[in-house]
Amino acid sequence: MEQWQRKVSRRDALRLLSAAGGLAMVKWSQARASVAEQLPVNQQIEPFTGPGPNPHWNSVGPYVNEPQKAPLILLTDRPVQLETPRSYFRSVLTPNDAFYVRWHLPDIPHRVDLAEWRLKVEGNVDKPQTLSFSDLTEKFKPVSVTAVNQCSGNSRSRFQPRVAGGQWGNGAMGNAVWTGVRLRELLDAAGVKQGSVQVQFQGLETGQGPKGSGSNVFLKSLELSDSALDEAVVAYLMNGEPLPMLNGFPLRLVVPGYFATYWMKCLTWIRVLGTPDENFWMKTGYRVPDTPRGNTTPEEMKAGGVRTVAISRMPVRSFLISPDGSSKIPAGISVTLQGIAFSGYGKIVKVEASEDGAKTWREARLGQDHGAYSFRTWEVVWTPKIAASYTVAVRATDEKGHVQPDEPVWNPGGYLWNRIEKQEIVVGKVSGGASR
Repeated sequence: MEQWQRKVSRRDALRLLSAAGGLAMVKWSQARASVAEQLPVNQQIEPFTGPGPNPHWNSVGPYVNEPQKAPLILLTDRPVQLETPRSYFRSVLTPNDAFYVRWHLPDIPHRVDLAEWRLKVEGNVDKPQTLSFSDLTEKFKPVSVTAVNQCSGNSRSRFQPRVAGGQWGNGAMGNAVWTGVRLRELLDAAGVKQGSVQVQFQGLETGQGPKGSGSNVFLKSLELSDSALDEAVVAYLMNGEPLPMLNGFPLRLVVPGYFATYWMKCLTWIRVLGTPDENFWMKTGYRVPDTPRGNTTPEEMKAGGVRTVAISRMPVRSFLISPDGSSKIPAGISVTLQGIAFSGYGKIVKVEASEDGAKTWREARLGQDHGAYSFRTWEVVWTPKIAASYTVAVRATDEKGHVQPDEPVWNPGGYLWNRIEKQEIVVGKVSGGASR
């Protein structure tokens, strides 16, 4: 981790960020057309991965290639939504070019001119700030945090009855080392006035919002009293490199432990508010029932009266990454089950695996601790003795005592899914040096 902790020089950061801005000039559609012709795509598959007993791990869609990105799975192209394939989660850090993409509005920036761009800290403050990128790198101490960024709708395709929205598999998440300036330092420089209640964030994303919302900008706010602000970072580097345009260049708000709806991309305005933010994305969007796990039923929603709250921290989750069930495993030979776990409430302290469909469990060996809000890798050695079909399951426990449940969740937004993941693995007999 030391390589990410070094002080970022203004010269190096500007050089890297300027290069990233130039690369982002390519139009999305041009890049997509070239890779679509190279990759096999089954256009007849219904873009829905669940909710059966063995749903696809990822969403079912064509692979496309956008600027600064490896081939990723396309959900929608206006706004752009791209899912990360399962294989990229074998390591604790997700490569920048494989990091998932989720925008809310159709008009997103293709490039940013750093000579003109400024970050404004304004609103209910004593000293409004207008900061250049060099101001951020020279006047404030750089800090780094390793944290998971997960879309609120990750795994939405598991919901039954099905709900509206992008039918994500499990790949709308990623883990990176984020380097930048502490949000609190920027607020302190501006001098927050007494009586202020929230901090609002806005980027360069615009366009027609959901029908009837009256929203043509994406805005999110956090309470000034929220402890998450103490850990939040305004990041200009991602895994030691400039953020890809599609992941928020040149700045992204990082709120460790919180869902990505608060991680504002292309952050350009920070506003201190004297009254609560009631724009669509706070008052209506990204809300869940005020119940355990955010759970309700379609009948309760139709009846009305379900009190909702803004979505915030991510529930504890874990995943089996390898083996992925795509090929048989030989009986009598040891195989290492490997995966990742994380929680928005603190570090992972235990992961358990089951080879009999969650009937019995044994503890896995945890990988290095990269921080409370990072992926934590895990592994356990398994030697299947006989040829059969096995259901491997995994569950995690965080430091606050939250344990993954084996029950589904339902709410109209398709949020907060964290049911124990299960994977069917076929073990074959070994005969003549091969399994069958």
